[in-house]
Amino acid sequence: MNVDVNIVKEEGSDEMYERKTFTVDRGQEPVRIDKWVQNHVEGSTRNKIQQGIEAGFLTVNGKIVKSNYKIKPGDDIVLMTFINPDYTILKAEPVPLNIVYEDDDVLVINKQANMVVHPGVGNFSGTLLNGVFYHLLQQNPNIDEDTLPRFGLVHRIDKNTTGLIVLAKNAYAAAYLSKQFFNHTVSRKYVAVVWGNVEEDNGTINAHIARHQQFRKMFAAYPDGEIGKHAITHYSVLERLNYVTVVECVLETGRTHQIRVHMKHIGHTLFNDWEYGGEKILKGTIYTKYKQFVENCFEVCPRCALHAKTLGFVHPRTEQFISFNSELAEDMQQMIAKWRGYIGSNTKNQ
Repeated sequence: MNVDVNIVKEEGSDEMYERKTFTVDRGQEPVRIDKWVQNHVEGSTRNKIQQGIEAGFLTVNGKIVKSNYKIKPGDDIVLMTFINPDYTILKAEPVPLNIVYEDDDVLVINKQANMVVHPGVGNFSGTLLNGVFYHLLQQNPNIDEDTLPRFGLVHRIDKNTTGLIVLAKNAYAAAYLSKQFFNHTVSRKYVAVVWGNVEEDNGTINAHIARHQQFRKMFAAYPDGEIGKHAITHYSVLERLNYVTVVECVLETGRTHQIRVHMKHIGHTLFNDWEYGGEKILKGTIYTKYKQFVENCFEVCPRCALHAKTLGFVHPRTEQFISFNSELAEDMQQMIAKWRGYIGSNTKNQ
């Protein structure tokens, strides 16, 4: 048997599913697809496999099949499986959620700052997923506790990034959405404030991303492509504020910390991004008043200045493209307003 495993949520990716591909051996006798997968995927159960097949998580030769399909030599099997985050129990908690859209299949939330998406080491409660689980229990008290974490989360955004995130409310929607994230057909636009005056009005950053070779909690850009995963970010300048620039970033790929790493790579670290050095004054004057002004900006926006503003995808039920747009987070708005005022007052004094 030839097996090629392609991880979607590998080191440096925000998606929550992995893609496994198999090619059936020449001498394989006909056998039900659900039984064959159970024998070839460690830890799988017949019931879970059948649910996944019904939801569209598995295809044979590019087509969705039923559980009683009998495999043949040479069949190409593609299986999407959930990547388990480092948690085992999900508690329902009444966490405040800013829900911007909901139907029977999807849930779109405008995430606030300082909110972790899913439970993990050091964050077992108060996460977005805890709140979503509670919200869905109010709609259906009989919902299976195991359903949401495995079928709901198809991507994620950083703890201190604000903005839009979509979750699936059933297995079919999860399969449909996860394929779009894997194929990079989801539309995602972010707004960031970065240090320095970005020279070009528009640009594209094409550099692989992998974990930093020295600081393992960070990621780094590798433009030669010898290590890491392929990553492309398009950016355009929205507003120039002398020592900082407001930019819009459009993602072609979904690597972890992609915008933060790519903008640092071209010399424009995100404002107040403490992990990548943006909490220091990287551009400007040496005067005390300027330093005090920047410190005030850090207090107003005490996080990495990044907001997931636009999210668009093909709806799993209607098969129509839908798009959502969110207002820039209040702390970023206030911080940008302070920079406008600073630039304006300096211009008047000249």
